[in-house]
Amino acid sequence: MLEHFFSPQTVAVVGASREEGKVGHDLFKNLVNHGYKGKIYPVNPHADNILGIKTYPALKEITDKVDLAVIVVPAPYVGKTVDECIEKGIDSIIVISAGFKESGIDGAARERELYQKIKQHSIRMLGPNCLGLIDTQSALNASFAADMPAPGNIAFFSQSGALCTSILDWAVNECIGFSKFISMGNKTDIDEVALIKAIENDASTKIVLVYLEGVKNETEFIGTAKEMTKKKPMIVVKSGGTTAGAKAASSHTGTLAGSENAFDAAFKQSGILRAKTIEELFDYARIFSFQQLPRGPHIALITNAGGPGIIAADAVERSKLKMASFSKDTIDTLRSFLPAMANVYNPVDVLGDAKADRYKFVIEKVVQDPNVDAVLIILTPQAMTEIEKTAEVITEISNRTDKPIVTSFMGGKRIENSLKIMCQRKVPNYSFPERAVTAIEAMYTYTLWQKRPAPKTKIFDVQKELVASFFEKMKQAGRQHLNEEEARQVISAYGFRIPKSILAATEPAAVKAAEEIGYPVVIKISSPDILHKSDFGGVRVGIKNETEVRNCFCEITQKARRLMPDADIKGVLVQQMITGGKEVILGMSRDSQFGPLLMFGLGGIYIEILKDVSFRIAPIGLNEAEEMILEIRSFPLLKGARGERPVDINTVVDNILRLSQLVTDFPEIIEMDINPLIVFPEGGGTMALDARITIT
Repeated sequence: MLEHFFSPQTVAVVGASREEGKVGHDLFKNLVNHGYKGKIYPVNPHADNILGIKTYPALKEITDKVDLAVIVVPAPYVGKTVDECIEKGIDSIIVISAGFKESGIDGAARERELYQKIKQHSIRMLGPNCLGLIDTQSALNASFAADMPAPGNIAFFSQSGALCTSILDWAVNECIGFSKFISMGNKTDIDEVALIKAIENDASTKIVLVYLEGVKNETEFIGTAKEMTKKKPMIVVKSGGTTAGAKAASSHTGTLAGSENAFDAAFKQSGILRAKTIEELFDYARIFSFQQLPRGPHIALITNAGGPGIIAADAVERSKLKMASFSKDTIDTLRSFLPAMANVYNPVDVLGDAKADRYKFVIEKVVQDPNVDAVLIILTPQAMTEIEKTAEVITEISNRTDKPIVTSFMGGKRIENSLKIMCQRKVPNYSFPERAVTAIEAMYTYTLWQKRPAPKTKIFDVQKELVASFFEKMKQAGRQHLNEEEARQVISAYGFRIPKSILAATEPAAVKAAEEIGYPVVIKISSPDILHKSDFGGVRVGIKNETEVRNCFCEITQKARRLMPDADIKGVLVQQMITGGKEVILGMSRDSQFGPLLMFGLGGIYIEILKDVSFRIAPIGLNEAEEMILEIRSFPLLKGARGERPVDINTVVDNILRLSQLVTDFPEIIEMDINPLIVFPEGGGTMALDARITIT
């Protein structure tokens, strides 16, 4: 799909320079010096040759067909250079030059013109404002990076060129190799979606690593990533999550940072592993690149020091992993071989005087245990420890098993040589056991994703036309906020069960409504301008008789007019009082990048305080709705705690899916919540007591 970027036969560098230290010189030198077998054409009207290679005054002077043009001229001249590419019939270009949307209004206008030009002539473009591209398979280094990475099975692409150079320098000492290394820059044309599609079936790539500040085509991003992660893992660091970070992202590449909740949801739904830091990104990269996936969650720990072993066990307990229970044969064999003071259970403590032969015996026996899916070996350098020999033993065993083996050799100078041995032989080492456990957990998480069944969809028979006509009337009236009664009509049309309710504009009407519904009742202020009625006492429950209805009507309407004199007070909503059950919340806010972001959590007045919620991007399937419920910390309360009956989870799943269908059907809904949604014990269903909706 992007063949001319990764394996071109001919490359022209427009803006190649004779002067050392200039981008045009460094980039051209990289193409010449790293083994690229194709033809290279420098273009510079002020030079006869560069690095001994004939130089052309213009692209049109090159008689050969050019597959890829790399443009390194000042931003104001990029447009003219692209015109020359069009005349030459070049269909692939990399624009290294800065000075586009990241630089302000004039640069943004220049970038729009550039985009229109390439789209009109079906040219694919990487950049502008990028470091360039490296493909180790074709030995193509079309970048101004200081180093050429070693060949490997990792594809890395990033919005930050400076980050790329730092990672290239770091990777040299970490034995990390790359298949492809791509700086996306401003992503005017080629973005993360195009690169995922290009790399998905690339035989030289086993893992994809990405640094993102935002995404361009959100829906396509989720779908494309979901397809690729079924074949190979994708690990992402996403920046711009804080307010300061979002501002930085906007000024850095002109990217609008989406909400963190939306990105987390998108990553979960597409099988992407999210690394919190660059360090964690490459912690994950090492283990995925060097080792096989674990079949299950059961991990064995082997250590020559009790403290680090306990620390590792604690980390396992806090993760999705489980401490492996050894078979009787393994325990008996270890007991017969190890000193009496050694621990033969998990974690296995081989004691501080353990030499390489003791480590070898224990590792081999533990790896053979069918109850073990992965092994973490901890070593602290003590006086009698054979550090390098133990590293040799570990790498030899690792190379003949399909179970992942990782190490945590803890220390500094004394372990340097052993780290080089393991690095070269593809056994990942982590400075501390917790990092090793986190890396293994990431592999297991990806194993679960690969085993995950295809999502089950469910479409409900709803009154879509009724809601459409209702919203149309709202728009014609110039109203955005639905009052509670209006919001109740909308969710009722989509199958939510609601309590009986009557709008009363006057005191006598409120009394009549209460008598019709039956005492006790709930009375709420009714106004499209008052969205959080409880905040100022606009809700009264347990109203038992006519006198209380009259008093309540007067009190809450007068208080509303006093505190919010400009609000449109419709009267009060008299509602059937519902008791029992547990309160949850369903909600949606339309994210600027990903669209409808669904929310589920513990409801009622505690939602803002506890923030015990989960998110997904609509539309979702049955499995995703179930996962939303399982993810919240308070799920045990819904499942039934201390002898309580579990709530009707199936109906909650049903409600989440109905909400997903509603907000997908009507993109004009920009925000809504159903709070509280009362969930009754199994078989009792749910009841939506309150709702609010805002439309465009």
